[in-house]
Amino acid sequence: MTVSRLFSLPLLALAPLMLAACDDAATADGAANGEPLPAIAAPAGTKWTETVTVTPEGGFLLGNPDAPLKLVEYASHTCSHCAEFAKTGKETLKNQYVASGVVSFEQREAFLNPFDVVIAGLAQCGAKEQMQPLSDEVWQNLDAVFARLQGNPQAVQAAGQLPLNQRFVAIAEATGLLEFFAARGLSADQGRACLADTAKIEALVKTVEANNTNDKIEGTPTFFLNGKKIDGTTWEVVEPLLKSAGAR
Repeated sequence: MTVSRLFSLPLLALAPLMLAACDDAATADGAANGEPLPAIAAPAGTKWTETVTVTPEGGFLLGNPDAPLKLVEYASHTCSHCAEFAKTGKETLKNQYVASGVVSFEQREAFLNPFDVVIAGLAQCGAKEQMQPLSDEVWQNLDAVFARLQGNPQAVQAAGQLPLNQRFVAIAEATGLLEFFAARGLSADQGRACLADTAKIEALVKTVEANNTNDKIEGTPTFFLNGKKIDGTTWEVVEPLLKSAGAR
């Protein structure tokens, strides 16, 4: 999918559908049982919860890149189920499981609509260590973000007709997303520069499309543990699978 094709979708029609666009939760099918795995110390002077690696798939991996348990989430920034996971599971996931060095957590993008592209472009604009925290800010404040996305429909519609090197910036301005991210440490000028980089945005969309095709992503959030798809979308499903695989 090209950027042009993605942004040919009707922006205004997407807004009422966002809350329902995520995949519904299912039940877990279990994971391999194992003895508790010993903690793995981070290199001297570092913490696994502050260690971020950009993976070949374009994901942002938090924690020990060689962790024996690798949890991957495909997520959309406008997905209410993704927001629920962020609210209910992220703190424990990071501070208990990732901190031990036994679990790594990689976040990969899945785009449900053009707004996801703009938000991802902003979340990935700064230092790699800020990507997941900025994403979590979006999910923690998703109702306010939705209000911004729906608050200026005429300006959003007009922005969608601009050339690509202007379109993303105009949408971010019309929806208040530049202001939202600026309040969280990403300057408006920095955000504009990233969103005006059409080649970078195009590459992001192509990477997301390739990942989604390769891993057969049909809804968000979708989780994988050591390459095996988890049949469920909630922390209540994911945590027991981590534990049964040896995380403590």
